Amino acid sequence: MICWKQKKVNVFIDLGCGTGDLAWKLYELGADVVGIDKSENMINQAKTKYPGLTFEVKDVLNLGYRNEFDAVFSNAVLHWIKPPKQALINIYQALKENGRFVAEFGGKGNVQTITDAIRNEFNQLGMNEKANQFPWYFPSIGEYSSLMEEAGFRVVLAQHFDRPTPLHGENGLKNWIEMFAGSLFNDVADDTKSFIITNIENKLKNTLFQNGKWLADYKRIRVIGMKE
Repeated sequence: MICWKQKKVNVFIDLGCGTGDLAWKLYELGADVVGIDKSENMINQAKTKYPGLTFEVKDVLNLGYRNEFDAVFSNAVLHWIKPPKQALINIYQALKENGRFVAEFGGKGNVQTITDAIRNEFNQLGMNEKANQFPWYFPSIGEYSSLMEEAGFRVVLAQHFDRPTPLHGENGLKNWIEMFAGSLFNDVADDTKSFIITNIENKLKNTLFQNGKWLADYKRIRVIGMKE
């Protein structure tokens, strides 16, 4: 009689899954995936696109899992999460023994040319409080590795690298600011917002506009941590 050995299926969290595209790719590679995102709208879209996968509305700061997953994967999400240490503690607790945490997100100096320009415009208009309300957390690898170790991880990889990223079309920079820095313009009059963005475009065109495209000066961190 032949005894077939069942293949082990890894159980993953896709942290900040958005509309589920990366969760689906992980599933196609053989993982059992749970996609989580704080946005109910994103999760509803993910459920519609990939009805065979599991998606849940959850905040990483209130994750609630204990020793359930082989891996936690996250892309372009953790620079939005404050406080970062609590997020790492929750991720660590969600993993099984020997589980791994793999993430990539904005690191020290990420989009600094753009963010410095936004700050300068706010300051010149006397809107100093706006200049100090940036929503992102862009750590160095030393800072983030230390937080991972404090949460219990053994850090096996930490990289910091440039990744210049094209922004589509002549309005690419304007669209980026409105999409990712839009919260900074809450309670700012439309004409003032338009004035600020136009000034930023004019001042950065020689630096970030190349061959008919805007380039965002992304700097990314990539980390891998093990729960032992």
